[in-house]
Amino acid sequence: MKVCSVDIQGSEALFCLLSLENGLMNAHECRQTRIPLKKADERTSDTEQLRRFQSIFAKVLEDYQISHVVIRERPKKGKFAGGADGFKIEAAIQLITDVRVELMLNSAIKEQLKKTPLLIDVRDAGLKKFQEAAFQTGFAWLNKP
Repeated sequence: MKVCSVDIQGSEALFCLLSLENGLMNAHECRQTRIPLKKADERTSDTEQLRRFQSIFAKVLEDYQISHVVIRERPKKGKFAGGADGFKIEAAIQLITDVRVELMLNSAIKEQLKKTPLLIDVRDAGLKKFQEAAFQTGFAWLNKP
C-alpha cells in the first residue's frame, strides 16, 4: 500500500509517497513534492484558490494510485499553532473523495520513532531535506501496530 504523508508548513503542503512491502520502506518518485495554496487576487477568490489546490492534490493522488493520506497534525493553539491557511489545506485534503485521510499527532510520531527508529537519512532515501517531517510521519504511520 502506498501512502502520501503530508507536512503542512505555512500555506504549503509538503509531501512524499511511501510504501512498506516485506519490511522494506520505499520512497516513490513524484513529479511534485509541494503544493502551495496561493493567495486570492483581483481575478480569483479564496474559494477558487482552495478548489484549485484540492484539484491539484487530488490529481497527484489519482495519478500515483494513493488510497491513504496521513497528515502531521498541528497544534490548534500555543507557540507552534498552525495558521488559517494550514487548516484550510488540511480540510481540503480531508474532503477529497475516495481517499482515506488520517491525522497523526506529533507525540504519536515521536513515540513510534522510538520503537522503530529511522536508520536512513531522508536525503539517502532520495528525498529533499524539506520533506523530512513528511517522511517521518509516513514512516511512523506505516510502522504502527
